[in-house]
Amino acid sequence: MLNPKFDTCFFERYAMVSLATLLGEHYAHLVNRDRPDLQDEEQGIGIEVTRAIHENKNVANALVNEMAGEDVKEVNAADLRHINQSGYAYGLGDGSIIGRNEYEYWSLALPLKRILEIKMNKVNDGFYGDFHEFGLFVFTKEDLDLDQIKQTMAFMMEKQAYQNRLYSRLFISQIQTMFDCDLETGRYRKIKINEEQRRSFYEEAIKV
Repeated sequence: MLNPKFDTCFFERYAMVSLATLLGEHYAHLVNRDRPDLQDEEQGIGIEVTRAIHENKNVANALVNEMAGEDVKEVNAADLRHINQSGYAYGLGDGSIIGRNEYEYWSLALPLKRILEIKMNKVNDGFYGDFHEFGLFVFTKEDLDLDQIKQTMAFMMEKQAYQNRLYSRLFISQIQTMFDCDLETGRYRKIKINEEQRRSFYEEAIKV
């Protein structure tokens, strides 16, 4: 487990200051609440924050180190082999079968795929209430390239095509970069995050 000071609120606060700093005024008035995690009632914005990482202490610690602008410690190779062989990590515990091409992509990011499906179901079911704009902010240790980002967006847009409530924005934070994805237009921006910014985000997020 992570140190208690790195609880879910830490990640929510880190996401909140990241959005305000990197994307400006539109996200400058978010507050940390629940269902969803970040809210701006005046503008009708609700953003859920989550993590899509392998359930492994070394991976989690490496993520926090990177968020703080510190050197990233390597994950033990044996741990990764164990993770990659587990049904949970690949999201296959329910007996799901995926095609070869899909597998080649999602084998890198199936924790992300599972999280996206869970969160899309919840927003559609009204679990996060009613907001004019729903966003999903995902922290990940996966090094997704542009093609994978596009596939992730296409996956969400297809799954949400017939939903009553849906995410219009997806934010994928790879800590040193963030992808701001518009799920209505299919457009995205890749935003670089320097070490100084990461340290600043970390210091703000760690405050109680």
